[in-house]
Amino acid sequence: MSFKDRWNRDKLTQQARRGFRGYPVATIAFYGPTNQRASKVVVGIVRAEGEAPDVLNKWYSDTADVRTDETISSDIKEFIKLHAAKSVVVTDAIMGCPHQEGIDYPDGEKCPQCPFWATRDRFTGQLLH
Repeated sequence: MSFKDRWNRDKLTQQARRGFRGYPVATIAFYGPTNQRASKVVVGIVRAEGEAPDVLNKWYSDTADVRTDETISSDIKEFIKLHAAKSVVVTDAIMGCPHQEGIDYPDGEKCPQCPFWATRDRFTGQLLH
């Protein structure tokens, strides 16, 4: 990981550690085929309490981990700046499969590309009983 990438990630981490500073809030969530590599990151901008994100942007990588990709980190930082987010919330883990039910595979089925998540809770990574 380059110095610039560490700097971009550190800036995002610093913003998140500051806690809630008002709206708009930038939400950052990572998704991947397993709980080890994030292949997708989604950043949403929430303008007011109780609202859904009104702006979403997604970045993908077929080979790299998006959490350590210099270009993606820089793009996220610029996206947050562009939308004047006062607060940043970042997930501390990968939130599940990067594919969308009903879009990438049929509703109600398990993702055929991500068998790791087929028997796991996407929020905890724990096996389902």
